[in-house]
Amino acid sequence: MRIVLNVIWLVLCGVWLAIGYALAALVCFLLIITIPFGIASLRMANYTLWPFGRRVVDKPTAGTASLIGNVLWILLAGWWLALGHLTTGLALCLTVIGIPLGLANFKLIPVSLMPLGKDIVPVDSRDSDPYLAGYR
Repeated sequence: MRIVLNVIWLVLCGVWLAIGYALAALVCFLLIITIPFGIASLRMANYTLWPFGRRVVDKPTAGTASLIGNVLWILLAGWWLALGHLTTGLALCLTVIGIPLGLANFKLIPVSLMPLGKDIVPVDSRDSDPYLAGYR
């Protein structure tokens, strides 16, 4: 089922959302000081291409620097990427088949606003359970 959802996602919205993240990464790489934002944006571009079967978890080592970086990210690129997820999610929810994809878009909004201090892991991974994350 994950493969079917991922293929439908890729065709309907995954490519366009990943292009948005890639453009944000390109701008961040050009500004040099924002290279960590570009790396996070590319990580999110990869995740938006094939989201089902993976999840986003908090990094246990994330601290104040991630918080400050996320505030800057929201101001630079996060708000328009979140707006892209919101409009795509609303459009997908207009059809019965698109409702699960629209809900997945809504779940990506917080991550698009604050990608620093997050890690993308497979759903079956021990890292996906926050209670087991410290026992690797």
